Amino acid sequence: MTSPAADDTELGREQGGAFMPRFDAQGLLTAIAVDVVTNAILMVAYMDGEALAKTRASGLAHFHSRSRGKLWLKGETSGHFLRVEEIRVDCDQDALLLLVRPEGPACHTGATSCFYRTLTGDSLVRNDI
Repeated sequence: MTSPAADDTELGREQGGAFMPRFDAQGLLTAIAVDVVTNAILMVAYMDGEALAKTRASGLAHFHSRSRGKLWLKGETSGHFLRVEEIRVDCDQDALLLLVRPEGPACHTGATSCFYRTLTGDSLVRNDI
């Protein structure tokens, strides 16, 4: 049985107005970047507390690189920044939707979106999105 305080916290997290991000065991939130104009999903990445704070302060998308184990500013080497216009939070506050204005391709491959292939049978077929 959960305590009343735990129930109040969950109710507040799911229905209240306070931002109470629920980071996973690695200290990360899933962040989905969506083009604010086209509604295309551009990329999925992860944010830790530092990335979230830098994103909110600067208006530029920052993420936590799991492979490098450090903070990275999207576009720091390519110049293809993601300007964040709005951050939406899911119901249990463990995922974020970033509505962004991309300044160039979002994918490191040069594709507009990281979702540039469709699974057809056992093959990947490139989309021109």
